[in-house]
Amino acid sequence: MPVRIDPFFHEPSFTVSYLVSDPGSGTGAVIDPVLDFDAKAARTSSRAADAILAFAAEAGIRIAWVLETHPHADHLTAAQHIKRATGAAVAIGGGVAQVQAFFDKIFDGTNDGGENCGFDRLLGDGERLPLGALEIEVMHTPGHTPACVTYRIEDAAFVGDTLFMPDYGTARTDFPGGDARQLYRSIRRILALPPETRLFMCHDYKAPGRDRFAWETTVAAQRAGNVHIRDGVSEEDFVRMRTARDAKLDMPALILPAIQVNIRAGRLPPPEANGIRYLKLPLDCF
Repeated sequence: MPVRIDPFFHEPSFTVSYLVSDPGSGTGAVIDPVLDFDAKAARTSSRAADAILAFAAEAGIRIAWVLETHPHADHLTAAQHIKRATGAAVAIGGGVAQVQAFFDKIFDGTNDGGENCGFDRLLGDGERLPLGALEIEVMHTPGHTPACVTYRIEDAAFVGDTLFMPDYGTARTDFPGGDARQLYRSIRRILALPPETRLFMCHDYKAPGRDRFAWETTVAAQRAGNVHIRDGVSEEDFVRMRTARDAKLDMPALILPAIQVNIRAGRLPPPEANGIRYLKLPLDCF
């Protein structure tokens, strides 16, 4: 039986999380789950993650993995919430160590998650993870961040922020460790997959002229029509475009709270003496 894919769109952060599963065994993985965060009130909620857990329970899916495509800058991950509820292992690309090293200096090494900073598995290119009778292939696809990976399951590939829908383009590369040239090569590797391969985005923001959210496309559609990197766009042209575009972008609204949690596998800082947890805001660092 083919892999089952159930998307969950979180409109406040424009993020798509996925519950992917092997129908034969009922074994599942959650990709890029969101922890709701009200920045004005500094309040967290597990509403979005609980919807995935409830759906999985109703469908008889046992969640074995929580897979992060990269340490996100636009939302907090609910990885630990799902792990506590299911016992699932939390995994991310091994390049997360570079992201951790950079931000540990900014945040003075606080919020330490212990060995592997709280992740159960750090993944390398070509690794394969069991999903019932299916396998999850890990493709290292850096450029947006050094930790970015694509998860390939049968004819489906979950590309994180590396690509957006064809009418929206590609990811920014101005985060620490990001690299436009590396991104181009990573994307061309994804686009070398069979043309019929289904590609699942982590975000959608509705391109101008489109009135609905969308997150599934194909290799063929990206090669034919991606506004930034369709066939015929050279590496030099892409790097020039991406670099100029990135120079005009603001920082994501949630990057400072999100990165402190996400490089630690979703672990919140420990409570201080008064029982309250705190996230830091480093002044004049960016």
